[in-house]
Amino acid sequence: MKTSRLEAFSDGVLAIIITIMVLELKAPTETDLNSLLAKTPIFLSYIFSFIYLGIYWNNHHHLFQITQKVNGKILWANLHLLFWLSLVPFTTAWIGGHYDAKLPVIAYGVVLLFSAIAYFVLQAEIIKSHGDEFPLRKVVGSDKKGKISMICYTLGVGFAFLNTWISLAFYIFVAILWLMPDRRIEENV
Repeated sequence: MKTSRLEAFSDGVLAIIITIMVLELKAPTETDLNSLLAKTPIFLSYIFSFIYLGIYWNNHHHLFQITQKVNGKILWANLHLLFWLSLVPFTTAWIGGHYDAKLPVIAYGVVLLFSAIAYFVLQAEIIKSHGDEFPLRKVVGSDKKGKISMICYTLGVGFAFLNTWISLAFYIFVAILWLMPDRRIEENV
């Protein structure tokens, strides 16, 4: 099976996820600056979640740019990833209103962690379904960036029990780490 249907479906799901997220942004009921500033945590949570979804969309695009075929395991691994990403609007809304509370920060981190794990699984299934000379196998290598991300998310979830600001710093660090897309895939297509 070719990758085009999977890519189109995934693009559509990600577009819906972003649309749901932006629809959760509510304008202030008042027209003064203080009412607008009170929405800052909600807006910041939207910005970071949008960045995360953009990173996944970008990396997903690059991943399937190099993928030559799709099988059932890849389809299910992709759905697994989309499931976790579909929870981003919920946790974004929750953390935006309660960034200093443990449970919303933990929930946000858990969704980020399981999204990273799901992407790792998807990538591994793609590599496994292609031959030994498949360029992605060489490009990914030991996937240090992916492993560092999962470690940081895990630490972020753990530190939420002590200090939510430390957790948020771990989550932001991972976003910054991935802002620059990995050019190795583009160079090997």
